[in-house]
Amino acid sequence: MVGFYLPLNDWHETIFEFSKITENNALKLFSFEIKKYIDKSNYRESFFQAVSNSSWSNEGYLISSNIKKDEELIAELERLSMSYGIGIIELDLEDIDSTSVIFPARNKNNLDWETMNKLCELNKDFNRFIQDVKIDFESKRIHEAEYDLVLTEIEEHIEKITKKK
Repeated sequence: MVGFYLPLNDWHETIFEFSKITENNALKLFSFEIKKYIDKSNYRESFFQAVSNSSWSNEGYLISSNIKKDEELIAELERLSMSYGIGIIELDLEDIDSTSVIFPARNKNNLDWETMNKLCELNKDFNRFIQDVKIDFESKRIHEAEYDLVLTEIEEHIEKITKKK
């Protein structure tokens, strides 16, 4: 999953415009590797999938709603997070607002343009996402209809999907 942050409501318009003429503009791109669970049997594979799949972004995260509460596992996730800059998020499916960043990602100022170019060639959804973000950046307006909805009632959504099958 990918996402972006554009501080349209947080920054004065003059600063936003100025950021557009510098190499370090206001836009941030995020990559999220989502897993059903993380435990000692799968943490390495899950973590390095997050590393591999987020090399192009400003920040990369490994997310799960079920991270085993094990001191050794948490210590190892912290070590890996510090070494590779990948953040760890524990998703609370009961109360999304209670979701917590266990270890923050390290921000990378530069995007990996070659990898992003390759992803645009291989993945039409990613290509469309990049096009939509570009339009929003240039127009200084987020066109929410172009993106997936942010779900607030997870249980209702799961129930709907389950009934369709």
